[in-house]
Amino acid sequence: MEDILKVKDLHVQVRTNEGSATLVQAISFGIKKGKILGLVGESGCGKTVTSMSILQLHDMKNVDIRGSITLQGRELNGLANKEMRKIRGKDIAFIMQNPMNAFTPVFTIGHQFIETIQSHTGLNKKQAKELAIGVMESVNLPDPAKLLKNYPFQLSGGMLQRVMIAIAACLEPAVIIADEPTTALDLHSQSLVLHLLDKIRSEYGTSILLISHDLGVISELADDVIVMRNGRIVETANVFELFDKPQHEYTKKLLKTRPTLYSQKQPYTNML
Repeated sequence: MEDILKVKDLHVQVRTNEGSATLVQAISFGIKKGKILGLVGESGCGKTVTSMSILQLHDMKNVDIRGSITLQGRELNGLANKEMRKIRGKDIAFIMQNPMNAFTPVFTIGHQFIETIQSHTGLNKKQAKELAIGVMESVNLPDPAKLLKNYPFQLSGGMLQRVMIAIAACLEPAVIIADEPTTALDLHSQSLVLHLLDKIRSEYGTSILLISHDLGVISELADDVIVMRNGRIVETANVFELFDKPQHEYTKKLLKTRPTLYSQKQPYTNML
């Protein structure tokens, strides 16, 4: 089975007044249909730079991207912005870390949801609204017709994230890039979001690039995992192999930093 998304020998450099700085070096990976690939590493290691390169969202005046990025066999690197706008949202969707940043505050949820659908389909406004309501119901959002009339500030972070997932899933894209989708949420909302991502993968066969520094999130959802450090991939493994038998010293250090309920000296419950 061929990779739906394939990145080969990706290099990203940014030009500054002081010269060029390399952000990502020699990155290569692929995601097969219906699979979830976890991308982990500390802040600043190049995770988001990689996702922005795939989506071609960098300021190309200051950033150089070399290498190949193919989606269903089509090369994305160097594609004209007009062509990329047709692909973003329809063939490859993006779920941002902070859901509030994904919405324009002066327009209702419905306006933004329906506009997204219409920009990629031939549906009229009524048909687009029906599709939006149906997808919102599928992600267990209460009273979708009413929610569509609300403005972003009227919804909680967890509900906004679920709306964003509904928008990402509504056109059944081949790939969803989820960049730290649970970071800004409480534990209950995190659980709902992870369940929804898994549901989308199962029902639509969507491939997901799950970017996170939270190893708990990765262990919950990912099939395979890439570990990044200083703009490079240091380890790639099946999720069970990575957690049971990490090979790289950096991976071992990451796993040791995971929060635990018990200290080596005594359980925290005895301290309460």
